[in-house]
Amino acid sequence: MSNQENLFLDKADELAFDLTHRKKILFNLKQYDTKVEQGKEQYANLELAKERAAFIKWKTIENLDKYLLEFEANFTKRGGKVIWALDAEEAVSEVLGILERANAKSVVKSKSMITEEIHLNKHLEAHGIEPVETDLGEFIVQLRDEPPYHIVTPAMHLSKEDVAKTFHEVYKLPLDSTPSDITAYVRKMLRQKYQQAEAGITGANFIIADTGAIAITENEGNAMMSMAFPKIQITIAGIEKMLPSMADLDLFWPLLATHGTGQNLTVYNSILSGPRQEGEFDGPEEMYVVLLDNNRTNLLAQHDQRQALSCIRCGACLNACPVYKNVGGHTYGTVYSGPIGSVISPHLSGMREFKHLSYASSLCGKCTEVCPVKIELHKLLLYNRRDSVEADLSSKSEKWIYVFWKKAMLKRETMNKGGASTKNFMLQNFFRKSWGDRRDLPKVAAKSFNEIMRERMGMR
Repeated sequence: MSNQENLFLDKADELAFDLTHRKKILFNLKQYDTKVEQGKEQYANLELAKERAAFIKWKTIENLDKYLLEFEANFTKRGGKVIWALDAEEAVSEVLGILERANAKSVVKSKSMITEEIHLNKHLEAHGIEPVETDLGEFIVQLRDEPPYHIVTPAMHLSKEDVAKTFHEVYKLPLDSTPSDITAYVRKMLRQKYQQAEAGITGANFIIADTGAIAITENEGNAMMSMAFPKIQITIAGIEKMLPSMADLDLFWPLLATHGTGQNLTVYNSILSGPRQEGEFDGPEEMYVVLLDNNRTNLLAQHDQRQALSCIRCGACLNACPVYKNVGGHTYGTVYSGPIGSVISPHLSGMREFKHLSYASSLCGKCTEVCPVKIELHKLLLYNRRDSVEADLSSKSEKWIYVFWKKAMLKRETMNKGGASTKNFMLQNFFRKSWGDRRDLPKVAAKSFNEIMRERMGMR
């Protein structure tokens, strides 16, 4: 059992029975469910929209090399610079190099899961550069020194009282501060940060091949200001964020908004295709796009699981997942939690350490049902399980258990041997830990259904 698996089991056991935690999550998810149902009303045929989006992403992933080169050619035509980063270390090194050449002391950041993936903030701080999260949810978890709890809603696990307490401890705001009070305080503070920062860093919801542009959708305007105010703009994007054409945004932006927050369209939608051009009055003087692999090509090489690269990070599968609802986002120990995280994390961060996430699922299929790009997530979890077994990552005890189980299941006579007392003894002594301390182990009946029926029918 890996260290990550032990941590997952311990944290899951703690949070699954934390009623306060569950109350907060279920309250927030209830608001989400209501909004999503309203958002879906904009579609005359939602399934058709999802099928079209799935096809476009499939076509893109199958021809990713072509679209990446097309993006680079179009982006560099307008004076932008593309940096190819094989892994997190290369990406961080390139970003630090840009900032150090500019003698940057602070950067403003919009919400970006990929910067969490490469632990960018930690590296910036280690080099004397202040990273300022400008999304309100990210700002809150940064104050609390916590990772995001959710792909879309970083502070979903917090109540308004928790947030007020955090701002009281850090900034001495009154304990009874309202969400409006806190938002106004943060807005005033961030206005100064935007004007002072030498560089802005964003992720990308999509990167567009035919125009060489990045597309960002948001509700607060912080990403737009992170791109408009500083002289240097750095976008870090996973290579899978590609779309073939600007016209595809007409389909993908509403799908992302509806499944992410229940809106018809998010408030601010920005497209940036390079540094400020002659005659333009705002925008960065320099713009860089870091295209990050970080084991995504490992996932691309898996024929059965590469479909996971179609994910548009809407978070719908997290909100639908019964496991996520009980154990929460931090329990997974990865940047990407929930069903999509359980599929991709073993490929991005190592199957040996994270194979257990593919087993942390009821396989109910709800995640597949709600996915806007029709990723068959529950099937991909099964493929991951298969791969972990084929890679010989199962423990010796697990292997022996399945040897005996298979032998018994192949022959009814073997299944009936041993008697109920022996079987119950085996369950109590060898399966108690796996079953968990909070559930009673089932008891094997004195006679199996097969034995009872054979006796009734007068058969031996």
